Amino acid sequence: MNKSTLKIVDHPRLHVAILLDGNGRWAASRGLARSEGHRRGVEAVRRVVRAAPALGIGTLTLYAFSADNWGRPANEVASLLALLEAFFRNDASKCAAEGIRLRVIGRRDRIPPSLSQAIEGAERVTASGRILELRIAIDYSARDSILRASCWMLSSLEISEREFAKRLGEVTHSTGPALDVDLLIRTGGDRRLSDFMLWECAYAELFFTARMWPEFEAADLAAAVEDFLKRERRFGKLPEAAAS
Repeated sequence: MNKSTLKIVDHPRLHVAILLDGNGRWAASRGLARSEGHRRGVEAVRRVVRAAPALGIGTLTLYAFSADNWGRPANEVASLLALLEAFFRNDASKCAAEGIRLRVIGRRDRIPPSLSQAIEGAERVTASGRILELRIAIDYSARDSILRASCWMLSSLEISEREFAKRLGEVTHSTGPALDVDLLIRTGGDRRLSDFMLWECAYAELFFTARMWPEFEAADLAAAVEDFLKRERRFGKLPEAAAS
């Protein structure tokens, strides 16, 4: 990271969400098995997690396994879930030591029991972390979450965005109400949301890069945050100069 990127930390802590795309294509372009691309993708996760706090990121949400990914070949699904389980078992103590809190959002009724146990153990061990909240989306679908939260709203006495955000947080196993995303990054060259945090990204700034996820470095994350900080976020209002 160069000297200029180190200047971008003086701002409120951000919620950055990333779609980790391009693992399989990265591997295929090198004649490697897709599972090797996913393994290298875990290394990229570790790189961005180390870099995030210094860039002013307080919450980092990573899209690791979507509800639609169940439709992939069984051996690829098994490899992905095994990598995730290994990550939670092997990295939890290091995350705890570095003040990183691990959380998983998404459904938990369809994942293997061993993965569910690894998640619960990692969440318990890292519960006191305050430097960064690292959220991993597993068996996650924004549409499914919104649908289930909407059904829960039928029993609500209060009909408001605040109440809905609370319900949405509950159905995704979040630590509180659904948290608005400031910056959404997608690697791999595609330019779509792919059913990821649709409610939370209502006013998110979007950043797309052609870099495949296994190639993504700390400097790439810094460049995305720096680009975000240059943008004017109006939330439907006039720019300050025009409003005065």
